[in-house]
This record gives sequence, structure tokens and C-alpha cells, in this order.
Amino acid sequence: MVFDVFHVDLRAGELYKTGRKIKLQGQPFEALAMLLERPGEVVTREEFRKRLWPEDTFVDFEHSLNTAIKKLRQALGEDKSKPRFVETLPKRGYRFIGEVEQREKQRARRESAPRTSWVGCVAKLSAMGDDSVALVAADEEAAAERDKLDAAKDDVGLSLLIASQKLLLLPAGTPVRILEVQETASRCQVRILEGEHYGKAALVPLKSLVDLP
Repeated sequence: MVFDVFHVDLRAGELYKTGRKIKLQGQPFEALAMLLERPGEVVTREEFRKRLWPEDTFVDFEHSLNTAIKKLRQALGEDKSKPRFVETLPKRGYRFIGEVEQREKQRARRESAPRTSWVGCVAKLSAMGDDSVALVAADEEAAAERDKLDAAKDDVGLSLLIASQKLLLLPAGTPVRILEVQETASRCQVRILEGEHYGKAALVPLKSLVDLP
């Protein structure tokens, strides 16, 4: 699930911010998962108690829930008085107020946009599946080599391309500026705007771009 610059892997119990893993303990993460399951709806304090602290668990529930939500807010970098994601409903519970998208919906929305209008725009890289990094080709030759190695399932060859920087490893969420859209190849040429490979050009599949206009 994706919201703002965050990606949540519910199965792995992991939270990422622009591709970088954010440390979040078990109960705060479970609280986030519950909120994301019903965005825009109130999750009551009693519902949190039943799921996070079973009947045979003896804890100061009120204090423990408040602590879990506090740690969640710290991980999301938000202020309780000006919530962007987690809204408090006094004595009732909490509600997720951010916009949540499944990755499939993001891609469908992106693919319906007029691609010629993307040139000059800034987008972000999205890794495939639940990975936290994206692998992009430095040029046409590297892209062709990668296609051959992928078809042959040659991991050693891919590692050599990465070592020679013909393939670049970029964190998911890395901003890029679109220089050219290659419709027939379903990819585009971009300029990397952040990180180790700042300023370099690369070829990126259209399906791995998010936050397009």
C-alpha cells in the first residue's frame, strides 16, 4: 500500500519512506495496518485492544495504545496537533486521513495519462513488487544487455553490469526528470535528481514511475 512518500509492506511488516526502511516496532506497525485497512473510518480503541492485546495479556491498555500511536506518528514525521495521516477522535479511537492507493491503482492512473505531456516533469521511481530499490539502465546498450540477461536468468551477468554501472541501483522514491518518452518501447529517458547517481541519465520503464501529473 502507498500513501504520500510511504510504502507499506503488510506481509513483511515493513514501512518505507522514499525507498528507505523506517524502523517501526510491532504494535505501532499493527496499529498502522489496522488504520490502512479502513482508511477514512474510525478504528475504535476497543478494536485496537482486541487485536493488539488479547484477552490473556495484562497491560495498561490506555497507556500502551497511546504509546503505540505516538511511535507511529514519530515514524511518519507528523505532529499530533496538525495530523496529516492519523487523526485522534478523543475517547473513541483513531482514523487514517491520508490518501491510500494500491500500487495497481497508481499504475492504472499513470498509464491513462497523456504521455507526451510528461516531458520535463518530475516523477519518482517505484521498485517492482515489494523491493526497496529500482534497477535502471544507463543507456540503450545496457537496456538491451539487461533484457538478454533477464531472459537467460543470468544473475552473475546482471551483477557485472551493476558493478560496471551500466545498470544503476536507485532507492524507490528517487526523483527523476523526464527527458524523452519512448512510446514504442514503453520507457523514457530521465535525469536522476538525487543520490549517488545525481545528474546521470538513465532509461526507465514507464511502469516504474509514480507521482506523475
